[in-house]
Amino acid sequence: MFGYRSASPKVRLVTTRLVVRLVHERDAYRLAEYYAGNQAYLKPWEPVRDESHCFPSGWQARLGLITEMHRQGTAYYFILLDPEENEVYGVANFSNVLRGSFHACFLGYSLGEKWQGQGLMYEALQSAIRYMQRHQQMHRIMANYMPHNQRSGNLLTRLGFEREGYAKDYLLIDGQWRDHILTALTYTDWKPGR
Repeated sequence: MFGYRSASPKVRLVTTRLVVRLVHERDAYRLAEYYAGNQAYLKPWEPVRDESHCFPSGWQARLGLITEMHRQGTAYYFILLDPEENEVYGVANFSNVLRGSFHACFLGYSLGEKWQGQGLMYEALQSAIRYMQRHQQMHRIMANYMPHNQRSGNLLTRLGFEREGYAKDYLLIDGQWRDHILTALTYTDWKPGR
C-alpha cells in the first residue's frame, strides 16, 4: 500500500517535565478526555463549549480543521503531555497568525485542575513561545486575561508580556461578555526570514 507524506509541520518540544507538541488527528481521544475531565474547572475561563468537546467524535472533525490550519500556517495548536505522552496536562494555542507587515498571533491556554500551581504552563509556554518566535517568526504574541484571573496575569508577566490596555466586554466567556486586560510580548531579536 502506498503512503502519503503530510505537509503538516511536525513539532515536538521536550522540556524538563513535559512533551509539548502540535496536536494531530490521533489525539481525539486524549483531548476529549482532557476536556471531559476538566469541564467544570475550565467552564468559568472559556467560551461555552458544546458537548462535542468531551467526545472523540467531536474532536476528530475539529482536528481535521486544525491540521489544515497547521498546513496553512494560520494557527498552531499544542498539547502538553507527560514525558511518556499518555496524559494531557493542558493545551496552548497560537491562533490568528498573520504575517506580512504584522508577524503576530494570539495565545490562548488552559491547564488541567490537578496540574495547577506547579509551574508547568510556564515551562511549556517558554518552549512554545521560543518556537513561535524563532521558527514561525512571530514578532508579536498577544495574550489577554480577565482581571480577576490573577494567576494568568502573573504567568504572562513572568513570561515577559507587558500590559497594553483594558478592553470592556471583550470576549464571550461562560456565556457573558467579560472585560480583559490586553498584553503582548514582542521579539526584539526578530529578523526577516523566509
